[in-house]
Amino acid sequence: MTPTRPTTPWLAYALLTLTSLFWSGNFVVARATHAAIPPMTLSFGRWLIALLILLPFAYQRVWADRSLYAENWRRIVLLGAIGVAGFNSLAYAGLQYTSATNAVLTNSFIPILILPLGALFLGEPFSRRQVLGVLVSFVGVMVIFSHGQLGRLLALELNQGDMILLLAALDWAVYTLLLRGLDPRLDRLGLLLLLVVVGLVCIAPLYVWEWQQGRTVAMTVGNLATFVYVGVFPSVLAYLFYNYGVQQVGPGKAGSFIHLMPVFGTLLAIAFLGERFEWFHAVGIAGIAAGLWLSSRRG
Repeated sequence: MTPTRPTTPWLAYALLTLTSLFWSGNFVVARATHAAIPPMTLSFGRWLIALLILLPFAYQRVWADRSLYAENWRRIVLLGAIGVAGFNSLAYAGLQYTSATNAVLTNSFIPILILPLGALFLGEPFSRRQVLGVLVSFVGVMVIFSHGQLGRLLALELNQGDMILLLAALDWAVYTLLLRGLDPRLDRLGLLLLLVVVGLVCIAPLYVWEWQQGRTVAMTVGNLATFVYVGVFPSVLAYLFYNYGVQQVGPGKAGSFIHLMPVFGTLLAIAFLGERFEWFHAVGIAGIAAGLWLSSRRG
């Protein structure tokens, strides 16, 4: 049974916006520390912190509804492996070889992947307005990252990191669609706890292998701050917000909010790295906002 969607889903839209902000920061931080923190170490440490945060609040909910979770264990294991272990490990691995800008740009393909995959495998309906909204938003993204120059956009080359990030984008599109079929009776906080446990089990062998290769991390203040940020904001809060958003407004609309990540990435770079705000930023942000409005408004 699908839960009734709210008449005015502004709370879902607000939480999805915050999700994009937190995930934008995650990419920027991961790229900034890629030389100091190996990718699987960052992924494992991130979810270990998330587990410690969630455990006191969620374990009783899981235990109380253990029979219900047991009924859905296959879907839970699949979601944990794809959404927690797969996406984040692929993203951090890709950021070892490419820029945060390319990473955020690659994520803009996710909403475009969600619509055809949802229609093909799940029979998810989508309107021409949604398709138009996604395309308008994507054009806005292209304007930002090409600096308004078509030649610069055509000159972009995919390296090893870009290809890994494309796999991560496909991974997240599948995760988003699988969320839609979840039993609505499942408590979302308890569900996130189980997803994190599954993710940690999947990431642990990769983390051990990385450690055996001599790729360790120094516990400096900066590195510890990185772990705290990625463990709290893009993990616990963003996943709760995103899961709620998908449940309330559907995977197509929720996925379109990922187009806000380049906007937030640009603004974070201006605020913390001293980059200038150019005309193409304004045009791109306007295009993304127009696309979100088109894909999110009611018929």
